[in-house]
Amino acid sequence: MTTTTDATTTTTVNPVPGVPPAAPATAAAHFRASLAFHADVSDVAAALSADGDPGFVVLDSRSTASWDQGHIPGAVHLPTALIPEQAGQLLDRAVPVVTYCWGPGCNGATRAALALAELGFQVKEMLGGFEYWVREGFEYENRGGRERRAADLLTAPDEAADCGC
Repeated sequence: MTTTTDATTTTTVNPVPGVPPAAPATAAAHFRASLAFHADVSDVAAALSADGDPGFVVLDSRSTASWDQGHIPGAVHLPTALIPEQAGQLLDRAVPVVTYCWGPGCNGATRAALALAELGFQVKEMLGGFEYWVREGFEYENRGGRERRAADLLTAPDEAADCGC
């Protein structure tokens, strides 16, 4: 991109191709590794709603007040600070754990996943956290029972079973 102002010419680099993409094999390794560390809200919801064992347990790493405000039905409640002393009693090391916290602006699920991995658990972090669980229209539980909000059309498809990705 070139910009001309009076007699001065300034060259501005387009930031997208300014740093070239990684080689395809390097990119494939990176994205494969990312999928080993992260789970999508929609994929977790689909696995939990399917018949049979989903093959993992969901762990809410937030405070008790946050848990009471709303959580994923069937999730285990274990605040991050309590993981070192209680994880061995509440979780089976043979079953993978999917952690979540409030949402994308919170790294609580990452800290919980780190604490669990350091204790020898297989773990993934659920991207989007509780915020996107609710925004995508999935049922949640709180002090009053179970609730569901309409899906936010900026996060979930309108009247479709899934986003197609």
